[in-house]
Amino acid sequence: MSGTSSPEAVKKLLENMQSDLRALSLECKKKFPPVKEAAESGIIKVKTIAARNTEILAALKENSSEVVQPFLMGCGTKEPKITQLCLAAIQRLMSHEVVSETAAGNIINMLWQLMENSLEELKLLQTVLVLLTTNTVVHDEALSKAIVLCFRLHFTKDNITNNTAAATVRQVVTVVFERMVAEDERHRDIIEQPILVQGNSNRRSVSTLKPCAKDAYMLFQDLCQLVNADAPYWLVGMTEMTRTFGLELLESVLNDFPQVFLQHQEFSFLLKERVCPLVIKLFSPNIKFRQGSSTSSSPAPVEKPYFPICMRLLRVVSVLIKQFYSLLVTECEIFLSLLVKFLDADKPQWLRAVAVESIHRFCVQPQLLRSFCQSYDMKQHSTKVFRDIVNALGSFIQSLFLVPPTGNPATSNQAGNNNLGGSVSAPANSGMVGIGGGVTLLPAFEYRGTWIPILTITVQGSAKATYLEMLDKVEPPTIPEGYAMSVAFHCLLDLVRGITSMIEGELGEVETECQTTTEEASSPTQSSEQQDLQSTSDQMDKEIVFSTDEAATENILKAELTMAALCGRLGLVTSRDAFITAICKGSLPPHYALTILNTTTAATLSNKSYSVQGQSVMMISPSSESHQQVVAVGQPLAVQPQGTVMLTSKNIQCMRTLLNLAHCHGAVLGTSWQLVLATLQHLVWILGLKPSSGGALKPGRAVEGPSTVLTTAVMTDLPVISNILSRLFESSQYLDDVSLHHLINALCSLSLEAMDMAYGNNKEPSLFAVAKLLETGLVNMHRIEILWRPLTGHLLEVCQHPNSRMREWGAEALTSLIKAGLTFNHDPPLSQNQRLQLLLLNPLKEMSNINHPDIRLKQLECVLQILQSQGDSLGPGWPLVLGVMGAIRNDQGESLIRTAFQCLQLVVTDFLPTMPCTCLQIVVDVAGSFGLHNQELNISLTSIGLLWNISDYFFQRGETIEKELNKEEAAQQKQAEEKGVVLNRPFHPAPPFDCLWLCLYAKLGELCVDPRPAVRKSAGQTLFSTIGAHGTLLQHSTWHTVIWKVLFHLLDRVRESSTTADKEKIESGGGNILIHHSRDTAEKQWAETWVLTLAGVARIFNTRRYLLQPLGDFSRAWDVLLDHIQSAALSKNNEVSLAALKSFQEILQIVSPVRDSDKPETPPVVNVPVPVLIGPISGMSRPFVRTDSIGERLGRYSSSEPPIVTDELEDLNLWWAAWNTWYRIGSESTKPPVTFDKLTFIPSQPFLTALIQIFPALYQHIKTGFNMDDLQKLGVILHSAISVPISSDASPFILPSYTEAVLTSLQEAVLTALDVLQKAICVGPENMQIMYPAIFDQLLAFVEFSCKPPQYGQLETKHIANAKYNQIQLFAPAEWVALNYVPFAERSLEVVVDLYQKTACHKAVVNEKVLQYIIKTLRVPLSLKYSCPSESTWKLAVSSLLKVLSIGLPVARQHASSGKFDSMWPELANTFEDFLFTKSIPPDNLSIQEFQRNENIDVEVVQLISNEILPYANFIPKEFVGQIMTMLNKGSIHSQSSSFTEAEIDIRLREEFSKMCFETLLQFSFSNKVTTPQEGYISRMALSVLLKRSQDVLHRYIEDERLSGKCPLPRQQVTEIIFVLKAVSTLIDSLKKTQPENVDGNTWAQVIALYPTLVECITCSSSEVCSALKEALVPFKDFMQPPASRVQNGES
Repeated sequence: MSGTSSPEAVKKLLENMQSDLRALSLECKKKFPPVKEAAESGIIKVKTIAARNTEILAALKENSSEVVQPFLMGCGTKEPKITQLCLAAIQRLMSHEVVSETAAGNIINMLWQLMENSLEELKLLQTVLVLLTTNTVVHDEALSKAIVLCFRLHFTKDNITNNTAAATVRQVVTVVFERMVAEDERHRDIIEQPILVQGNSNRRSVSTLKPCAKDAYMLFQDLCQLVNADAPYWLVGMTEMTRTFGLELLESVLNDFPQVFLQHQEFSFLLKERVCPLVIKLFSPNIKFRQGSSTSSSPAPVEKPYFPICMRLLRVVSVLIKQFYSLLVTECEIFLSLLVKFLDADKPQWLRAVAVESIHRFCVQPQLLRSFCQSYDMKQHSTKVFRDIVNALGSFIQSLFLVPPTGNPATSNQAGNNNLGGSVSAPANSGMVGIGGGVTLLPAFEYRGTWIPILTITVQGSAKATYLEMLDKVEPPTIPEGYAMSVAFHCLLDLVRGITSMIEGELGEVETECQTTTEEASSPTQSSEQQDLQSTSDQMDKEIVFSTDEAATENILKAELTMAALCGRLGLVTSRDAFITAICKGSLPPHYALTILNTTTAATLSNKSYSVQGQSVMMISPSSESHQQVVAVGQPLAVQPQGTVMLTSKNIQCMRTLLNLAHCHGAVLGTSWQLVLATLQHLVWILGLKPSSGGALKPGRAVEGPSTVLTTAVMTDLPVISNILSRLFESSQYLDDVSLHHLINALCSLSLEAMDMAYGNNKEPSLFAVAKLLETGLVNMHRIEILWRPLTGHLLEVCQHPNSRMREWGAEALTSLIKAGLTFNHDPPLSQNQRLQLLLLNPLKEMSNINHPDIRLKQLECVLQILQSQGDSLGPGWPLVLGVMGAIRNDQGESLIRTAFQCLQLVVTDFLPTMPCTCLQIVVDVAGSFGLHNQELNISLTSIGLLWNISDYFFQRGETIEKELNKEEAAQQKQAEEKGVVLNRPFHPAPPFDCLWLCLYAKLGELCVDPRPAVRKSAGQTLFSTIGAHGTLLQHSTWHTVIWKVLFHLLDRVRESSTTADKEKIESGGGNILIHHSRDTAEKQWAETWVLTLAGVARIFNTRRYLLQPLGDFSRAWDVLLDHIQSAALSKNNEVSLAALKSFQEILQIVSPVRDSDKPETPPVVNVPVPVLIGPISGMSRPFVRTDSIGERLGRYSSSEPPIVTDELEDLNLWWAAWNTWYRIGSESTKPPVTFDKLTFIPSQPFLTALIQIFPALYQHIKTGFNMDDLQKLGVILHSAISVPISSDASPFILPSYTEAVLTSLQEAVLTALDVLQKAICVGPENMQIMYPAIFDQLLAFVEFSCKPPQYGQLETKHIANAKYNQIQLFAPAEWVALNYVPFAERSLEVVVDLYQKTACHKAVVNEKVLQYIIKTLRVPLSLKYSCPSESTWKLAVSSLLKVLSIGLPVARQHASSGKFDSMWPELANTFEDFLFTKSIPPDNLSIQEFQRNENIDVEVVQLISNEILPYANFIPKEFVGQIMTMLNKGSIHSQSSSFTEAEIDIRLREEFSKMCFETLLQFSFSNKVTTPQEGYISRMALSVLLKRSQDVLHRYIEDERLSGKCPLPRQQVTEIIFVLKAVSTLIDSLKKTQPENVDGNTWAQVIALYPTLVECITCSSSEVCSALKEALVPFKDFMQPPASRVQNGES
């Protein structure tokens, strides 16, 4: 106080003091003498002090009590004038700080008295104020008394006093605390806080405090007591106190001196223990109160919320929260919750307004908000206070719009909560009607018809409250409409601003200190905002819907934009999405229920299972007129075509914000891109922007109808908007990779929804997403790798869409991207970055999986363009490109196939040399696959031509291709080894170049089994030609694969197809082409293929045998080939079977094992590479391959001639294999079927002929091992083959006319085969001779055919003569005709005779009773005689028999003793018998000459008997001789039946024959040369037979004669009897001539016994008989002798 302590001031003070005292003494002279005296002594005192002391002020202070005394006494007079004078004087002293503590105490006591007397109240207050403010001498009790004094003055009747007192109190309270602060300042250096025991509520526990602090403590404690209506501890003497005032004081202290409470534990304790409970207690009426409920019943006076208290409490609370938040965490939580409660709809309007203002105060303090979050929302179990605040604001704003029906607070409450979720749920918001304000132009909000004006309150960022400052109002004020709304609105805006500034600040710091990641550093804040931003957004949603004012909207949009970006940066997905949703909703027309924006999709879409944008679009009903300016009308993008929707300028405003958001904050949008893009898509659609090339959108509506109406305002905006849109996607090149992925993903899912919507209708689809994907791809070409997969993957899906417009764009986008990617100047260039090139081409390949022809056409056009522009530089991309051509399938339409084929032709003609050799195989595959397409025959045939060209290319460029492939192979091999996998490619062990050939062959092989005959034929010819022409390029070992994998595989397939081919007739070959009948079924067409293939393979085997034989498993191959020949030969098709035999013949003409002596001429050798046998020979290891022979073979390769295989054993095996095959073919093909019907297959003659003709050649090779079994097998086949009948259709061509005796070629072949055999046996070793009998058997079987044609199974054959030649009815079912076997049988018989003549003496022939069998066989035709089919047969049979016997009988006699011929004799006897006395009747037309000729034959037979048999009777079994005798006997007497007419008898009687018989008989009866008893026996037997016979004839004659009466007997019988009679006479003559001892007594007896019979004949009438009878009777005279006594001796 330099002002008061300067010498001048001191001097002036002294003067003033003295004048004051003088004045006082003057005043008190009369009435108050003591005072006067005191004043005068005071003057003296002052003077003395001034005189004595240099430090006058200090001295004055020391003596101040005395100095002050006169004034105090003056005051005590209670005289106003005196009192005023004294108070002024005291004030002056005070102001110079010359009052000591005691003096001060005295002064206060004096003031107290004045106060009690209500004197000079204002002066008092002034004095107290001066006393307390100028110095700190007043302490403790004095201080409290002074304060109480002020308080009491506050409650006087006088308004001015009251107010002054109130001001004084406020100042005094401030002073007390300021002193404490000053005290703290002084002691700051030595500060040492003793720890206060928490929870000790003893009010005297303040001993630790310093004096000023203690005062402050006591004061504050009492203020609390007073407000709580309790007695004060320190402010003794208080009489009354108001709560309002107390609260104001508390608020000011707390507000002005926060550090006191923060630094001193005692004070903090007070805060916690006193202030907070107090506040909470006072709040209770407000909490309990519900507007509209009756309060009269409650007795308590403060039940109803009282505006002044409530308002002040709120102010205290705001201070508490603002200043002591850190101390009172829990308490603040309670306060904040209370605040939130005050916003409830059922609280009084004023209370809500005040609460909103309080909240606004926090909202402008970002740091505070931040601490809220940290303390509550981020703690685990704590209330989420911040969220509640924001939510409460939201509900509050909402409730303002929902004017609740009075008396039912519940409903309003519910309506409020319904929408807490933010995105408006369907039930609550289905009627977001007319957006727009009232007709006024006032800025305002409107929602559901509730209209609330916006009042301008404050500048953003400062909370200027209106009602919280109404400290003078006792009654709650009325609040203008819209005030609360506006405050709440600003709260939100400030919240956003605060949060943003704070977080951005933090993020900024984080980004500067790069070590920490954003996540960690911002985690306190991040999580702090997490749940809360969500709620903020919810409110924003509402706001934007309600706002009608551009500026307000702008603010809201800015706020939302900021929040969205912020959430994005913090990675709070839900919240970010919520904000963006809000903006999106704003951009779209009302009710445009974009499902993507509806969180409660389930409710909206319960009827549909999938979510489609725009599905629940509602129309604006005409009833709700919208006040906003409509700027555009367009069609909604929805599944169902609906009416129109309108866009307002506000929507456009939102759209711009959205674009802005996407443009500036694209990097943090992440998954929200989806929302943003969905909205943009709809807007673009409504505004009618359509994609143009490159993906940019241009205005232009398709012919959808005139529904799009745009105002001029928008028309000018459109280009701008479309431009911004394009720029938005162009700017994607500046996004980081992750964000770019988010963008792409969003576009993709958007596109997916568009696709969903376009399903099932042909409406124009939304192409926004596809176009933008293309645009994004094109601008990001420099880093295309990272987005290529998702991008193209999605576009491929689009390409599969059923909506043509949609997929057309998908394909357009995809192909444009691929072409752009290939032409883009990448770094490094594509030629060095093969991975990238393949990546770029891959989607082109993927398009092949799509079946839509339009897409494939696009794909192929793209390929064609790529080939034309980049064909030379495709390099590793070739496989993909070729793959695309190859992926065209059969069912894909001609135009596609044609386009693809065009590409392929281009490749084959131009690009074969430029592509890597490894791709050649793919070219082959692709060309092959076109061959298999059955759409267009010409393409297939041309592709076979291409394969031929390719093979030529291989041939010409062979060396280079081989080198390159080998190099590549080595590289791959190495890789495979490193990875430890086996290198896997087709035809693996073969060298790569050979593999290429093999692939080519395999492809042609596949084409050889194409369903179309023309293709098969062409492919087959090409295949065998290429193998023929270029096969020599192959490594020797590769031939193994050619044989097994190509040729045999092909044969297998052809065989299978042929056997299963359809037998249905094909009517015409498409169009009007007639098909020849030999090809009119699929089976016949396949037959041709089979023939071609088999012939081709056989030819290769034949021509390349020198290459094939050294292969290890040649014999196995041979077996397989034979198997194929066999199955073909056995196929039920004449063409195939015959061809198979031709092939068989071809391979059998292979040079047989060659001896050096007869080497063939060297065939032309086409540089045969020397085969190297690798490792053990694969296939069946044949045990007999001798190692040395392989060595020899290899040795031979070096010489000039081709290797000739000399391994006979090996060869023999091959021949035997061939024989087995031949046998199987023969036995199977000729085996008669079990049942017969029209379709039964019977082999043709040419086939059988060819089959049999193979045998002789084959036999030459196998004869050494040919044994009986084989011969048996052969026999069966020959026999069956001969038995096969022929179709009557074919018979005219094969058979001679019946009369000519000619053999068919088959029969010739059979005989030739047997001939070959027989010759071989002839010259063969001894052990082969045993085969003779078998051959005889075979031939004899054939001989039998002459009389009994063979049966072919159960088949009924017609005799050839009866067959109808069906030449006229071409297609009548054929009959089967048995051949004319006679010539054949006869030829066989001749062979038999020849053979027998040669072999009769062979042991085998003897042992096996061949002769007997010959006789047995001949017996059949001989016994049939005239019944034989052909007359020549029996004649031949007789002559043969005679020939055979002439040779055979001597042999038989030779072996008589061995008994080997025993069984032959009876057979022979029977044969003679059957022939000479045949049962068959000669034909009626037989001429006499013929008959005589035939009789001569019979005579010859008898001559044979007489010459060859009877003379050797003793070597011949008795029975046989007996039979012969009986037979001669029978022959010698006419024994013809009596059925002839007279006329014929002369001819029919074989007189010559009978005579011959008789003579023979007699000759042997009386042969004189009886050398053995045997012969005699024959004679006796013969005689006895003869005599018996004569007796019989005579008897019968006598009988007949007697019966006939006058009729003459038949001529024949007469002749017979005459013959007998002559015979009898001859006999007797002969007997007489014979030496008696030769004649048996019995014979005589028999002769004599004839006599009576002869006598009886005398009566006969025939003269001839009579004369004969005479001659017969005459010789009997010699028997007329007298009886002799010794008759018995004659019977010796």
